[in-house]
Amino acid sequence: MPGAAIDQAVTLRGVGRLYGRGDGQVTALRDVHCAFARGTCTAVMGPSGSGKSTLLQCAAGLDRSTAGQVLIGDTDIGALSEAELTRLRRERIGFVFQSFNLMPSLNARKNVALPMRLAGRRPSRAQVDEVLHRVGLGDRGRHRPAEMSGGQQQRVAIARALISQPDVLFADEPTGALDTNTSREVLTLLRTLVDTAGQTVVMVTHDPVAAAWADRVVFLRDGAVYGELASPSVEAVTEQMARLGG
Repeated sequence: MPGAAIDQAVTLRGVGRLYGRGDGQVTALRDVHCAFARGTCTAVMGPSGSGKSTLLQCAAGLDRSTAGQVLIGDTDIGALSEAELTRLRRERIGFVFQSFNLMPSLNARKNVALPMRLAGRRPSRAQVDEVLHRVGLGDRGRHRPAEMSGGQQQRVAIARALISQPDVLFADEPTGALDTNTSREVLTLLRTLVDTAGQTVVMVTHDPVAAAWADRVVFLRDGAVYGELASPSVEAVTEQMARLGG
């Protein structure tokens, strides 16, 4: 149907990723076909070494695939120069890491503003405060990471990823370093961003509880898509992961 592709925030067509050469060559991804619709949350799961993080990095333009196409909207990122790809990542992609990756010497406001400042843009105080408010930290702008809990630090990291109003927010194990209650708070935030702001979220996780917050789960095994699950429950995800040996 005309314009249908535009409803996909990210599309992977036959994506492959090889590392190394000769006898030492490793296939991290093989012929991956999948898409992530706008305004949805998708979890990516699989056993250790299945290619989850590689898929996320290729989809986010942090790593280049060695085969196939990755599209952000209708932009083929494989056709971009390094400078163009850097610009696309800064303007259209947000990325959240398990380890937060905050600058310890900067307060929350300055951490959130940092990516835009590195890109030569200066966000207004109102822009920064608005995005901190969205993640529930409107009163913590002056606090440095060491003065905040792990959950608060991850919220700052999410705010930093949202400051450029990205087309898609990628999250690599966003609750992996958090306890159960704090994980629930972060997952509630991500779910709210999808449901009320139409944000697209793609997250890698090993946790069936986290995956159950998503609209869909994509499963990988040996670098390939093994299957997917819509409207996932903890029980259904756990059962599928057991089949995969995860």
